[in-house]
Amino acid sequence: MSKTEDLKTKTDDQLAEQLGELKREAFNLRFQAATGQLEKASRVKEVRRSIARIKTLQTERTRSVAK
Repeated sequence: MSKTEDLKTKTDDQLAEQLGELKREAFNLRFQAATGQLEKASRVKEVRRSIARIKTLQTERTRSVAK
C-alpha cells in the first residue's frame, strides 16, 4: 500500500492530528538543523512531503464536498 492510499483510508480528524504531529516534528528538525544537532537530514524532506500529501488530500476532500 502506498503512502497516499494509506492516508486516504484515514478520517479527516485523523489527518488533522497527523498533520499537527508532522508540523511539530518539522519544527523540531528545523531547530536541530539550526543548532547543528540534526543527525538525519533526509528526514526533513520526508516530513515536508508527508505534510504536502496530507494538505493535498484535505484540499481534494473539501473540493469534492463543495461540489
